Amino acid sequence: MPISADIIALILYNATPRPMCQCNRQHRDNDFMNRLFILMTLTLAAQPALALGPLKDVATVRDGIIAVGMAYEIGDKCGSIEARYLRGLGLLNELKAEAASLGYSDAEIDAYIDDGAEKDRLEALARQQLADLGAVPGDEASYCAVGAAQIAAATQVGQLLR
Repeated sequence: MPISADIIALILYNATPRPMCQCNRQHRDNDFMNRLFILMTLTLAAQPALALGPLKDVATVRDGIIAVGMAYEIGDKCGSIEARYLRGLGLLNELKAEAASLGYSDAEIDAYIDDGAEKDRLEALARQQLADLGAVPGDEASYCAVGAAQIAAATQVGQLLR
């Protein structure tokens, strides 16, 4: 729930001591610094929640998922190369942990994982990247060539293959 201006004003007004002597200037300066400190604290505390965009826009998470999809596709289409499933699952768990460390809640992460439209979009991106690398649907040799090149280059996809 966002913090309204009224709540901030109430906090700032009540959080500072009122002057009890005639040295108004010193109390006024202290009063101002106390209010400024509280305002800065509230502003900084709200920043992580305000800065989060959709999880699909986090490049490292999106690209990692695409790499796992590409490795799975190569392993499925090429008889001589296998996907390293446990390594792929490990990478997916790392991506989930990274999303959590960025401030995304478990519910947001689960919603992203369960989003069918996003899954279809990522699969299409993975297949497009494979096609850009030379993989041709129905041509096993082209998938094998792409997989071998990825392994040789030690790319993220190549590390998920053997």
